[in-house]
Amino acid sequence: MEQEFSSELISIIKNDAWMLHILQIVNDLNLKDCWVGAGFVRNKVWDVKHNKPRTPLNDVDVIYFDSSNLSSEVDLQIEKTLKRKYPEVNWSVKNQARMHIYNNHNKYLNCLNAISFWPETATAIAIQLDKQLQINYIAPYGLNDLFHLVVRPTSNFNPTIYIQRIAKKSWKETWSKLKIYTPEN
Repeated sequence: MEQEFSSELISIIKNDAWMLHILQIVNDLNLKDCWVGAGFVRNKVWDVKHNKPRTPLNDVDVIYFDSSNLSSEVDLQIEKTLKRKYPEVNWSVKNQARMHIYNNHNKYLNCLNAISFWPETATAIAIQLDKQLQINYIAPYGLNDLFHLVVRPTSNFNPTIYIQRIAKKSWKETWSKLKIYTPEN
């Protein structure tokens, strides 16, 4: 089943010129272990599964891993570069080598490890174009929940914050077929 979802995810991305454009812009940064994730991927799949046009994004999350420079100023410079290339997008760039401090966790090993601490299994997914311009993805919890429209907390995320986040997001109003689980159900 995972292989089927893998092919479907790549097909969905390949058929979206806007997403490919975003991925190319990010690829042009030439950052190591660099990905676009969270709502960028999740919302697109949920929109497709609900036969909806693109749901507007609050931002486009770009993550990378560079333990040689943990300054948040680097993230801001990358955001400025991206904003010059595509000003219509609200870019959010975070070096995952630094985010363990913000989240009060042990050091993350790479982006795959870092996103395993994201809130929901369906959110903990990121994509990239590699040097051969092939679409790759990382998904520490797999793609099943994403494609089955299941929202559940990751094992590494604070359950109280997850519940608050779900209430604030009101996702069911946008995507009615979602099955939202809380730690007690």
